[in-house]
Amino acid sequence: MRTLEEEMKFLERVDDTRFRVHVGFVPNMRVTGTFYANKKLETLLFDELRAYSQRGNHGGGFLPAVKQLANVAALPGVVGESIALPDVHSGYGFAIGNVAAFDTTDPASVVSPGGVGFDINCGVRLLRTNLHLKDLEPVQEQLAQSLFDHIPVGVGSQGIIPTSAANLESALEMGMDWSLREGYSWAEDKEHCEEYGRMLNADPTKVSARAKKRGLPQMGTLGAGNHYAEIQAVEEIFDTHAARKMGIEREGQICVMIHSGSRGLGHQVATDALTSMERAMARDNIVTNDRQLACARIQSQEGKDYLDAMACAANYAWVNRSSMTFLCRQAFAKMFNSTPDDLDMHVVYDVSHNIAKFEEHMVDGKLKTLLVHRKGSTRAFPPHHPLIPVDYQFTGQPVLIGGTMGTCSYVLTGTERGMQQTFGSTCHGAGRSCSRHSSRSKLDFQEVLDRLKTKGISIRVASPKLVMEEAPESYKDVSAVVDTCHEAGISKKAVKLRPVAVIKG
Repeated sequence: MRTLEEEMKFLERVDDTRFRVHVGFVPNMRVTGTFYANKKLETLLFDELRAYSQRGNHGGGFLPAVKQLANVAALPGVVGESIALPDVHSGYGFAIGNVAAFDTTDPASVVSPGGVGFDINCGVRLLRTNLHLKDLEPVQEQLAQSLFDHIPVGVGSQGIIPTSAANLESALEMGMDWSLREGYSWAEDKEHCEEYGRMLNADPTKVSARAKKRGLPQMGTLGAGNHYAEIQAVEEIFDTHAARKMGIEREGQICVMIHSGSRGLGHQVATDALTSMERAMARDNIVTNDRQLACARIQSQEGKDYLDAMACAANYAWVNRSSMTFLCRQAFAKMFNSTPDDLDMHVVYDVSHNIAKFEEHMVDGKLKTLLVHRKGSTRAFPPHHPLIPVDYQFTGQPVLIGGTMGTCSYVLTGTERGMQQTFGSTCHGAGRSCSRHSSRSKLDFQEVLDRLKTKGISIRVASPKLVMEEAPESYKDVSAVVDTCHEAGISKKAVKLRPVAVIKG
């Protein structure tokens, strides 16, 4: 076991926002690693590494994020670098905030469920409105309650969108096209959604009966943990041109942010895949540094089955966010005695945080098709990229960065530098700075609520325990994370939003 000083010899600061992790930091590294952190954020990562060095590998729990980043750099078929964004923190196998790409032409290349996460296509959707903060203030508490009443929240919550087994099969295959067919989505919504709200390789026959059973009652539900629906006001506009393209034109304008994923269905898809991949690893003699990095060759049956099932879970998550969009529009329409259309409740964009997708990128001067894993990170494609909507061709893809409860959120845009350095990826949020258990033991439920009220934020929460787990003190400073990405040039600040009302599980 190395001391912290010995470990630090493998880490090199490249510039004000980047560190390089050199080969040798962990065994069998095939590429280097890079993590993004400014002076403020680097302390958390190095403290974690220091604690690991002092306790040895006997402390239980996850490895330090920097170690996980390096272990990913040792996986078969990995190319470029293993990348960690500024919100990185330890996760299952891959760190949360880790991006890695695998060469599809290399028969040894793998796909790993740990590189996607258990909440497949956990993501964020932003709706704009033509309302101003002054329109909201007289009815703020009533609107918060109405949203809480409309959207089912909490662990085990059940949806009010009627769903049969046959409808679920269709939703898994069709994604937002199902929502459109059933009348829960506007035709233009999917135009402002990553993958247009549907992964075409989805095959519901690859999703287990148990996963479908878990997903059937949860359609159109928020869930718990860090998921939320939040009414927000525009606090600052950094890029007027980009903001106008998004329909965001003035400070005080009201928006709604929905953060949710694939619920129990996605979790079961990941669990099922990990079991089958452990067998595939033994058969194909695949060796990894960490048993949590269970994986299978991309071209193996297990690899193909996982990608087809993951696509179904991703489609389910888009349907889920579309269903909550429908419920949100209903709540606003009733409160303001209007229609969602007259309130201009259009989707600005919908981004995925936990997903693996086939994309084309330049590697060593050659255009290659890669399987890009993004876990706790957001796709951030630059202007003129063919996979982003016509509306955003001149600004770059909108990137939605959800803040922590009671702090600000951001809208960024993708850049060409991000395309070159991070496979077109950027951060996804603040990133945890302490465990959920630690938050519960250190923070007081009532104190957290009182602080939110002094800021003028209405809150509705199904479980008081979650208030402590999701308090701002449990997370890194989202502004420091976003500023690091902006300074590094991998994404560009466009809009800052502050919470007015928060709905949580």
